[in-house]
Amino acid sequence: MRKTVVITGAGRGIGRRLVELYLDAGDQVVAGVRDPAAVRELQHGSGGGDLEVCALDVRDGGAVQRLADARGGRRVDLLINNAGVLGGDRQSLDDMDYDAWRDALEVNTLAPFRVTTALLPNLAQAPQPKIITLTSQMGSLSRNSPGAFAYRSSKAAANKVMQVLALELKARGMIVCPMHPGWVRTDMGGPNATISVEDSARGLVEVIERLGMAESGRFWTWDGAEHPW
Repeated sequence: MRKTVVITGAGRGIGRRLVELYLDAGDQVVAGVRDPAAVRELQHGSGGGDLEVCALDVRDGGAVQRLADARGGRRVDLLINNAGVLGGDRQSLDDMDYDAWRDALEVNTLAPFRVTTALLPNLAQAPQPKIITLTSQMGSLSRNSPGAFAYRSSKAAANKVMQVLALELKARGMIVCPMHPGWVRTDMGGPNATISVEDSARGLVEVIERLGMAESGRFWTWDGAEHPW
């Protein structure tokens, strides 16, 4: 069945490649980007998918509501909360950028909840709605590693938000999962990262496709492994 997929942070990196893959699969993709020009050339994938571009800064509650309003009563099968920020260059014990930390919480934690709740009526129209938030293993409480206070805390909080959403939306038949995309060679991940954008995005698509209610509320990686919280 042709799906309608909403992807935030779709202008570059993993988000952009996810847009391309779902277009190539013939799906309808709603790409939320701060700069719509970044993806306009992807109007049609090789599989006949259709692209709808929406100007979206996930920090802006009004922009999120406009995204939802533009959908009207139309179905959304899959929401991928991909937009994210690192939280600034100063995240050490001795030098913390508190404004950047607040921004990381706004983008990485609050925004996935805001976008999800805004689109709940549309997701409710789908036969098996899925809500995916790309977080990070750096937010796992089972990992002991220093630094990156802003990034780690915002992703840990996002993981918990998704876990609670999964519980609250179970009765509505909605599948909710946080996913770790791997350490990916993007602007955020840097050139020394171990995974290509292509491998990460393709792995995510494959895992998302096979998620069912039994997998909801669990933390998954791009290659299908379950990650400890």
